[in-house]
Amino acid sequence: MNRLSRDAIAARVARDIPEGAYVNLGIGLPTRVADFLPADKEIFLHSENGLLGMGPAPAPGEEDPDLINAGKQPVTLLTGGCYFHHADSFAMMRSGRLDVCVLGAFQVSVYGDLANWSTGAPDAIPAVGGAMDLAIGARQVFVMMDLLTRDGASKLVAECSYPLTGLRCVSRVYTDLGVFAVGAQGARVIETVDGVSLDDLRRLTGVPLEPATHEENAP
Repeated sequence: MNRLSRDAIAARVARDIPEGAYVNLGIGLPTRVADFLPADKEIFLHSENGLLGMGPAPAPGEEDPDLINAGKQPVTLLTGGCYFHHADSFAMMRSGRLDVCVLGAFQVSVYGDLANWSTGAPDAIPAVGGAMDLAIGARQVFVMMDLLTRDGASKLVAECSYPLTGLRCVSRVYTDLGVFAVGAQGARVIETVDGVSLDDLRRLTGVPLEPATHEENAP
């Protein structure tokens, strides 16, 4: 079965981020989105440690140890970018000033519930960070994740079994096997990877899936 690479998922997310959007890229896989935003599209990337106007990763050897994102990865700063206090950054996140945030997840329910900070396992290290603030504050929440766990269980579920980050907050889920719209009407399939059918996704996820409507296809 064909699967998208991590970079291909990031490039797919980048396609759906509109001109002029203020966007937060979460720690981990979502940071790759910055490398696929077109240079001719003005998009303002925010990092919760107090950075606006973040650019792509620096070339090898050009890293600045004082210029990092929330995941402590080296980044660049575009012309006009700025730094500010951590408290101001969280005020931006909580007050609806971000158009889009892109997060990773352990599970997303078909109704848009998000679980991404702990599996609840006894030896798990909780890592909520600013995810709760982003999930409730951003106007749209996109999730990037593999559709299946290493054990073959679906991460798109009828109901999250892991501790929740936010309720009914996710609008789109980008995976290695397809793109989904989620919300009050349940999960809808926006597109599948070549060679993967709607029935394949139904079998793998075990949840009801229908093709997305025209409105749901528009980001």
